[in-house]
Amino acid sequence: MKSLILTQNDKIHEECGVFGFYNNDKDLNTVDITRYALFGLQHRGQESCGIAINEDGEFKIVKDIGMVSSVLNKKAIEKLPNGKISVGHVRYSITGGLTRAAAQPIVMRYIEGAIALANNGAITNFPEIRKELENGGALFQSNSHAELISYVIASERVDKNSIEEAVINAVKKLKGAYSIVLSSPNKLIGVRDGHGFRPLAIGKLKNSYMLASESCVFDSLGAELIRDVEPGEMVVIDKDGLHSYKNIVSKKPSFCIFEYVYLARPDSVINGISVYSARNKAGQLLYKEHPVDADVVCGVPESGIPAAQGFSQASGIPFITGFVKNKYVGRYLTDNSSRDKKETVLMTKLTALKANVKNKKVVVIDDSIIKGETSAHIVKLMRDAGAKEVHMRISSPPFLNTCYFGTNISKEDNLIANRMSVEEICKEIGADSLGYLSIDGVREIAEGSTIACCDGCFSGDYKADLPKSIFVDKFAQKIEK
Repeated sequence: MKSLILTQNDKIHEECGVFGFYNNDKDLNTVDITRYALFGLQHRGQESCGIAINEDGEFKIVKDIGMVSSVLNKKAIEKLPNGKISVGHVRYSITGGLTRAAAQPIVMRYIEGAIALANNGAITNFPEIRKELENGGALFQSNSHAELISYVIASERVDKNSIEEAVINAVKKLKGAYSIVLSSPNKLIGVRDGHGFRPLAIGKLKNSYMLASESCVFDSLGAELIRDVEPGEMVVIDKDGLHSYKNIVSKKPSFCIFEYVYLARPDSVINGISVYSARNKAGQLLYKEHPVDADVVCGVPESGIPAAQGFSQASGIPFITGFVKNKYVGRYLTDNSSRDKKETVLMTKLTALKANVKNKKVVVIDDSIIKGETSAHIVKLMRDAGAKEVHMRISSPPFLNTCYFGTNISKEDNLIANRMSVEEICKEIGADSLGYLSIDGVREIAEGSTIACCDGCFSGDYKADLPKSIFVDKFAQKIEK
């Protein structure tokens, strides 16, 4: 079978979404709950997914490359028992490559039993820990950071009296961003790194508990949001209920601000902030910073829409539907797909609504500009639909820096704002005017958050230690073939 690649469509993507469920109710089906939860997290990862079910300490797992609907189909989930504990995952391959071995959850069997683990984020001292483990004889099936975390926890568990001790000792060795959900034979555990880079929330359904990357999952399942897992906190769920171990890793809080701009679903609440409200506020601030005389304003689906509504509210310019998104265009192409085919996928995902924009001066709101290709295509769509003028407004500052903490901003050379001024970018994408939300503005949309935010990708001011080296697998080519 040919390997698969993903067309990123010139967008920033988050690495993945995690879910865990501890079932205390006989009328709830663990497998169904977990599968439905992963549908709710699908926006966080569309390359691979999986579910691990813990039935009396024995783990059964279904995972593969592909989306939830295809991997976790009826035939596949029928293989899974209705166990007491589950761990689920959806993934983008920011690290580890698009291979079945890197798909999560990771199930590891060792002398003390077994664990199932899913992670969201990136370990910045991955190369150093990986080398240390390999020198000790560890065998790795992938370059997945989740596999590395599993090894560290399993190694600690051998010398400790409990899984809680093992996890606490393990995460003290890990640097960077991680929101971990894991199941031991008898417990469901969630851990958020000391900075709190990536989200992780606690929910409750009847007498059962769940952990998820976003609270929108709880709403879709009829569960209630209890609270966020705090930065540096470990929560343990067992037969006696929910237990908290706070400040197991103490760092300066630094939540990824781009979760509010683009990554999270608008119906989620993270660190006490409504994602929709943050995006709506970004649109209002955009108008204050970059006003424009126009007839209508529209947003690029999906994250640009709340910002466009905010822009409309602040300006009085009517909000309209400017684009129709085809949700059924496939995201995957075989590795021999031509550039033309890849561009066709991009072109057919969005169409402009001619009836709403013809002969109009249009403001188009999008969340970001990365390489500029998507923005140029969006402007062209508007021109071809008959728009008189096209003014681009971006609800975040220019991307200038690499992200080391779990998004796919890997090379600064790929960022158009690193080689062009705003005026040059405007000309490059073919817009009549271009305005970005300022650093102060994007910080303002997160006001009221229970923890401070990281905006290093915009400002270069990172709140955490950066990697000392980059891991390069000399066998990667051989493995992939």
